[in-house]
This record gives sequence, structure tokens and C-alpha cells, in this order.
Amino acid sequence: MFTAINGVSQELRCNIQVTSDKVQGTNKKVFETLQTSLNELINNRNWTNHVYTAEERIECNMLFNIQDYSGSDFKGTLQIQARRPVYNSSYNTVLLNYMDNNIQFTYVEFETLEFNESTFTSNLTALIAYYAYVIIGLDYDTYSNKGGSEYFRKAESIVNNAQNAPEKGWKAFEGSNKNRYWLIQNLMDEKYSPVRDFLYKYHRLGLDRMSEKPNEGRDEIAEDLKLLQQVYRNKPDPYMHLLQVIFDAKSDEMINVFSESVPEERNRVLPILKEIDPANSTKYQKINK
Repeated sequence: MFTAINGVSQELRCNIQVTSDKVQGTNKKVFETLQTSLNELINNRNWTNHVYTAEERIECNMLFNIQDYSGSDFKGTLQIQARRPVYNSSYNTVLLNYMDNNIQFTYVEFETLEFNESTFTSNLTALIAYYAYVIIGLDYDTYSNKGGSEYFRKAESIVNNAQNAPEKGWKAFEGSNKNRYWLIQNLMDEKYSPVRDFLYKYHRLGLDRMSEKPNEGRDEIAEDLKLLQQVYRNKPDPYMHLLQVIFDAKSDEMINVFSESVPEERNRVLPILKEIDPANSTKYQKINK
């Protein structure tokens, strides 16, 4: 899809917002400055060695909700969303819809934000780089099978470099197996390999075919659900964080996809969805309405 040369076009078109509604009686200007600096960091940097046209840049959003601020110390949450266009349509499919509840960093107004791949220098820039690589990796995985491995390894390297950081979210024992460490660990774990197979087949062989051959595309997606079912039944770990990440991004879309299918296909798909995503079992009933 992209030309593997030294690129001059950035990969991401990311809108970063910083909100501070819960922070009282402080200078709000620092949040505006922080927002500007973060947008410049993520959008002006080349994260790969590939050339992207303006139309190919990956659309994403990050929302920092600052809940506590004192001096140069910030605490809050980060919501990350990323989208991918579906071939021959105006529709954008959600790749990632993820909430990180362990956001802590220091920032001095007007300081230059820089990311260094080889060492951990700032929790703030490490957070941005980590999620940039996760987004890019997921996007590549949808165009070629396991095509995002290079970028997941970069995110994994950030996690490794952050093991001595005082901030939470980077270590195996923090967050009940649902944090940055476990997200990238799951993505790189061979036991979760069928999930990445699913990402490719669902998008490239399923959604991308639906504008021309909707029935064949839908049938492919129905078959692809068996890959997630395989992981669910094998239970690589008690938490299966990566499966939940997939459903947080895809559950509503799956309902829309299969609501248009024939009764036989709906009856085949519905039990699988209820089994592998029990938290949304009631919601999936919409498929039969």
C-alpha cells in the first residue's frame, strides 16, 4: 500500500484534545499549550519509513481528560480512537476505541516535547509514541496479515524502556492484566495470533468486499468470527484483554453487518457472538430485529 522509502509525509492525522473540566481554580492556558504541543508531536513526526499521501493518513483522536493538576504534575484518563476507510465507500470502520485510566505525567508549559526511541525520557511522550505505534500496527494488520508486527515491536520496546518509570500502566502487575503492558503483550503473543488473523480477514476480505459483493463479504466475516471463538475457548489467560479491545471497537458494527443478513446466517452468528462476548449478549439480540 505504501512506498518503503524514507518518507516525508506523516502517517497520522490525529486530533488530540485536552479537557480539564474537573480541575478548579487554575490557569487554563497550560492545557491549551499542552494540547498544541501534543498535536504537533504526533502529527509532525514520521513514525515509519513509508510515504503516505494526505488521503492515506490514519484518522485518530486522543482525548486527555485531566482530573488532577498540581504544579507540573497531571493525572487523568486518555481515550484513544482510530478509524480506517472501507474500500470503495464513504464508510470508516473503527479500529480502536480504548480507554487508558492510568494517565500520569509531568509537563512544564512551553517545554519542547521530544520522543527518543532508545530510552525513556518522558512518560507523556512515551504515551503518545506507544499509542501511535499501536494505531499504526493495527492499521497495517488490516491490510496485510500480521503486517503491523514491526510497529507492535516498537510499542513493546517503549514498554520495556518504561519498566523503571514511577508512573502506572507499563508493568505486568498493574491494572489487572488490562493496561499498556498487557495490550501489547497480547498483540505479540502467539496464543492470540488468531485475533490478528481476524483483523486482516475481517477488514480486507470482509468489509472491503462488501460494496461490490455484500453477501460474500458478510459470509467471510461470519466465518472469521470462528477465529475469535478459537481464542475464547483456548483462554490464553483469565482476562483476555485483547478480545475485549476488539469488541469495544467492533460490537456495534457487527450488529449492523449481520442485521442485513439472511435468517440462516443470523442464527449461525448470534450464538457465537453471545458466547465470545457475553458482556454484550443482550445487545446482540438486535441482529434478529
